[in-house]
Amino acid sequence: MKKNADLILETVLQSSAHMTAEEIHAALRDSGHRMALATVYNNLAQLHSEGRIRKVCVEGHPDRYDKMIRHDHLVCRRCGKLTDICFQDLTKLLQSQTDEELLSYDLQVSYICPACRRTAHPASTTDP
Repeated sequence: MKKNADLILETVLQSSAHMTAEEIHAALRDSGHRMALATVYNNLAQLHSEGRIRKVCVEGHPDRYDKMIRHDHLVCRRCGKLTDICFQDLTKLLQSQTDEELLSYDLQVSYICPACRRTAHPASTTDP
C-alpha cells in the first residue's frame, strides 16, 4: 500500500495542470483514496521542502503544485491562470551577475491571457 506522500506526489506528477491542495484532495478522493485535507497540505509542504515538487505562488490565488522539470510560467494578471513555457535556461546569465552560487530560479512572466483579453474587449456583433 502506498503512503500518503507517494499518492500525492504521483497525483502532482501525472497532472498536466497546476493543482491546488484542494484539487489534489478531490482527485485523490475521486480515485478512491481517503485522507484529510490537512494531510494533503502537510504532505505537500514536506514534498516541497524535500525538493520533490515545486510550489507556485501567485498573489491573490491559492498555491499550486508542479513537477520539478525545468520550465517557467506565464501568469495571467487578471485570472491567475498558469501556463508552462520553456525559455532558454538563464542560470549561467544570472550566475554571472552575482557572487553567490545559484541553486535554482523560478521565472513567472505576467500577461493577460486570451480569455481575459476577449472578456475585456469582446468582438462587436453588429456592423458600424
